[in-house]
Amino acid sequence: MSPILGNLIKRGLSLGETFESRQIDVSPIHFQKKTLYRLLRKAQSTTFGKYYGFRDLMRSPDIIKSYQQTVPLYTYDQMYNRWWHMSLKQIDNVSWPEKVKYFALSSGTSGAPSKYIPITEDLQKSMRRGGLRMFFALSQFNVDPALFTKSMMMLGGSSDLQNSSGYFAGDLSGINANKLPLWLRAYYKPGAEIAQLADWDSRLDRIARNAKEWDIGFLVGIPSWLQLMMDRIIHYHGVDTIHDVWPNLEVCVHGGVAFEPYRKSMEKYFARPLIYMDSYLASEGFIAFQSRPETQAMKLLLNNGIFLEFIPYTDENFDAEGNMIGQPHALSIDQVVEGENYALLLSTSGGAWRYLIGDTVRFTDVARSEIIITGRTKHFLSVCGEHVSVDNMNQVIQQLEDDFNVYIPEFTAGAVQSGNRHAHRWYIGMDPMIDPEKALSVIDQKMCAINDDYRTERKHVLLEPEINVIPPRMFLDFQRQKGQLGGQYKFPRVMRGAAFAEWEQFVMSHSIR
Repeated sequence: MSPILGNLIKRGLSLGETFESRQIDVSPIHFQKKTLYRLLRKAQSTTFGKYYGFRDLMRSPDIIKSYQQTVPLYTYDQMYNRWWHMSLKQIDNVSWPEKVKYFALSSGTSGAPSKYIPITEDLQKSMRRGGLRMFFALSQFNVDPALFTKSMMMLGGSSDLQNSSGYFAGDLSGINANKLPLWLRAYYKPGAEIAQLADWDSRLDRIARNAKEWDIGFLVGIPSWLQLMMDRIIHYHGVDTIHDVWPNLEVCVHGGVAFEPYRKSMEKYFARPLIYMDSYLASEGFIAFQSRPETQAMKLLLNNGIFLEFIPYTDENFDAEGNMIGQPHALSIDQVVEGENYALLLSTSGGAWRYLIGDTVRFTDVARSEIIITGRTKHFLSVCGEHVSVDNMNQVIQQLEDDFNVYIPEFTAGAVQSGNRHAHRWYIGMDPMIDPEKALSVIDQKMCAINDDYRTERKHVLLEPEINVIPPRMFLDFQRQKGQLGGQYKFPRVMRGAAFAEWEQFVMSHSIR
């Protein structure tokens, strides 16, 4: 494609972004009220909509308040056991007015080993609109127009979906790869044939062999798996950096996990800096993306088929295991404040209603509706009120990387008991490895500095953390043993119970402590 075409595309993106930016003057709550009304109107004749009287809710002078008073909060297990199991049996119009043909498989934290999340036609349209809006935002990042003629390496799960009785199931990225819009298919790599390979290592081998045939300008995926792909390519071609293979690579769109712990280890693959864009695409919907280079926070998509609510993440609303207590009061977008942790609720065109997605977020700029993801409701370490979030852990890991000039691509932690007291036990994948005692000092001091609750509990109840420094490959080996290799899998930052015991047994059996 010619540079002229690249300039035309960039000009088109700029016009699209100008349209988006003009909507800043419209209040977030206006968008959200309109979104909720449209969702209720579309689903009013479904089994769910009739049960909760959506038609009456639409007439309410305060539609959000009436909706919150009528429809209860749902966890996945509650939503599945009462409603979605019927959709899986191919019953029409359960919680959205269509027969659901696709289900995204998502790892469950409780109940069934996998969650089946309905992916409706309307939800897929919403996701495509979200992706296009993120593409518009690239015009704010000062990229060369020629970039828009380059291909995108989108590394996700296999597009070879499970074909069950009447529906297909698989990773969301695999579903999306099968349903790419026409304009994107010409740019998409590794292409349909390679993307269908179910074996992760075979897929990476094929990507490595074909890499020099592609002119890649964009990387899209989870950082840890992008690194594995680049390792394979660099080794196969005997080069120093990925730019020796893809000289026009400029942008990395990442998501699924916080990027900062990966930044240092990612940068060693490149001959020059990339533009990084964060995205928040879950199986339940496209929620937010980074819309400007001045911040790492992401702008919520408030007019894209998702109605959002926010539950303050407090001891009154969630227990020590991250389970929701009763039916806590949820806030709308006009009631949130900056600096607080909130558990996220979604109502979507996928037939999710007041659904606890399991993520926690914090607003960094309420006026711009910008957030960062701080963790998972079940991924807080809080055995005695210390309330350590994954965001806290990421900041500590970044401090370690900066202080000792090391790469820490993976880490996890869990709580252990000694007598009647507790401690946090960390496992840190580090290259090069350092003395655990040095890491302990940084972790403990940094955590005390950024988390007041942790500092208080360390004085009275919480023992000093236990630090285990291990080779990064241990995390990959553990996932390989569990059959969890691939672009859709993320190593949990916090582990509990049997999962943590299994991990510790694995580490011990490999003689690494």
